[in-house]
Amino acid sequence: MTASPADATPNPWVSWRYVQDNLGDITDALGQHVGLTLQAVAIATAVAVPLAVVAHLRPRLAGAILGVSGALYTVPSLALFALLYPFLLDARLTVLIGLVMYALLVLVRNVLVGLQGVPEEVRDAARGLGYRRLRMLLTVELPHATPAVVAGLRLATVTTVALVTIGVVVGYGGLGQLLFRGFQSDYHAEILTATVLCVALALVADVLLRVVGHAVTPWLRTRSPR
Repeated sequence: MTASPADATPNPWVSWRYVQDNLGDITDALGQHVGLTLQAVAIATAVAVPLAVVAHLRPRLAGAILGVSGALYTVPSLALFALLYPFLLDARLTVLIGLVMYALLVLVRNVLVGLQGVPEEVRDAARGLGYRRLRMLLTVELPHATPAVVAGLRLATVTTVALVTIGVVVGYGGLGQLLFRGFQSDYHAEILTATVLCVALALVADVLLRVVGHAVTPWLRTRSPR
């Protein structure tokens, strides 16, 4: 005998009751997600900027640096996390290393493009003022490259927010834990809540970085439209 719709257990996509009953789990997963994203992007930036600078100052090394970072980016995330975990035996460290590896290519490319995009006349003017190579890099080229760096940070951050969920394969995936649990139990409210939080986190991070980028490049705002 087929059950009638009235006998079926309610399984709504939107449920405030689910949020209230599982607020602790949701908060923990969100905090884990944010923490992993911030740390991964920060470490990747700290590694990518020096690598891009080396590639800029030593063009012969640019191909190798971009090639290695590109090769790391092509490794499937599920396979990478599964391969790293048996060696590290630490779920958090496994996911963090994987996220840093994936963010490197985006950041290295953008920083390098920004440095290479500095107008030659600007460099000539700096040389005319007696700027040596290091001073020119720090006070002329890197400031001019800031918009490209910020663009890279925005892209890397949004990508990292999405990739954190894959960490569920080793038991440390932030909001991915809720997604996985929701799919296992076919609990619609859990799936939608985790998805909405991931999207919202990516949007908030992107807007914040855009505001920061706007604030640290005041010279771009001095050009009044004619």
